[in-house]
Amino acid sequence: MPRAPKSPVLARTKPLRKRAFARRRAPARSEEDRQVKFLRILDAALDVFSEKGFARSRLEDVAARAGIAKGTIYLYVPSKQGLFEALIRSGIGSAVEEIEQRLAAFDASAEDRLRALFRFFNKEVLGTRRRNIVRLLIVEAERIPALADFYHREVLTRALGLLRRIARDAVERGEFKSDELVRFPQLIVAPGVAALIWSDLFQRLEPIDMEAMFEAHLTLLMRALKGEAA
Repeated sequence: MPRAPKSPVLARTKPLRKRAFARRRAPARSEEDRQVKFLRILDAALDVFSEKGFARSRLEDVAARAGIAKGTIYLYVPSKQGLFEALIRSGIGSAVEEIEQRLAAFDASAEDRLRALFRFFNKEVLGTRRRNIVRLLIVEAERIPALADFYHREVLTRALGLLRRIARDAVERGEFKSDELVRFPQLIVAPGVAALIWSDLFQRLEPIDMEAMFEAHLTLLMRALKGEAA
């Protein structure tokens, strides 16, 4: 039986469908490319800010390091400060979000949750370029209070809220006999700040095993909060 000739209508519409499908997919590829470029800009910004300091850095320097035109940066952020804020949000803010999700799915004691938090901080902050973002903030926050305000709003408020929830749950379960960590969750993060400063200034002179230091700090906290003898 002879094959029927192809319909001239289908012959025309198939390529049109293909082109229409390509047009529908193009925005997704474009958005992916946009995000990749923004990550390259953020990576370049961290390099430049770390080398020159925030005040001495220029957006021209960041653009040159990223291999793009300066104007491209303004497609993502309105200013140099906006670029630093994007670094904080994408670098440290994303880390806080990740540990929040991990601990929410981790059915364990407060001690084990805090131990997991210290390990995460040691590996994902101290052990990565994220530590440079915190270091920059410590240096620049006094001169640019708006950066400290942004970090407090975007990062610290969430991190301290997480620590308070862990401590409050432990008190309600009877795991902790004291509510000091509910009132002062900063006591938990204190060794993290010490580790950042020490690693910058003195680690080459007197190396510290940061993971062991965090474990020692946690042990002391747990003894005090649980009312255990040393």
